[in-house]
Amino acid sequence: MSTNKVKIGKKVPEFDLPSTGNKSVKLSQLKGKNKIIYFYPKDSTPGCTIEAQNFRDNMRKFSSLNVIILGVSRDKITSHERFKKNQKLPFDLLSDVDEKLCKIFDVLKEKNMYGKKFIGIERSTFLIDEKGILRNEWRKVKVKEHVQDVLQKLKKL
Repeated sequence: MSTNKVKIGKKVPEFDLPSTGNKSVKLSQLKGKNKIIYFYPKDSTPGCTIEAQNFRDNMRKFSSLNVIILGVSRDKITSHERFKKNQKLPFDLLSDVDEKLCKIFDVLKEKNMYGKKFIGIERSTFLIDEKGILRNEWRKVKVKEHVQDVLQKLKKL
């Protein structure tokens, strides 16, 4: 097992990933803000679209709590740009085609769809504080109440 996996109460390792808006995002650039990093399986699929819309629709609440939201999947930037535009997402999406961040956060799991097994992203969300410390994680996320759960936890930070 790799030792660079995240743990609650510990500093999250530095990362640098390509992002929508023709940028790259480094964790160290986001000091002084709380960060929500949510991993989702695929752009423009039903559950992922609803999840993105829920984060989008609560953006004002997140901003008032000094939070940056970043969505992460293995999709390419071109797909992310389309998804972001179509859903009018006010936050950036990071492309993790090499699965580096997925591995650090241990979100790649064996899935089974129509009897076919494959490795995919398990819908997961992570709360990282202003100093880069992992404060909370949500794994096997169910989309419906998830954003409200995240907001509740943030209010207690």
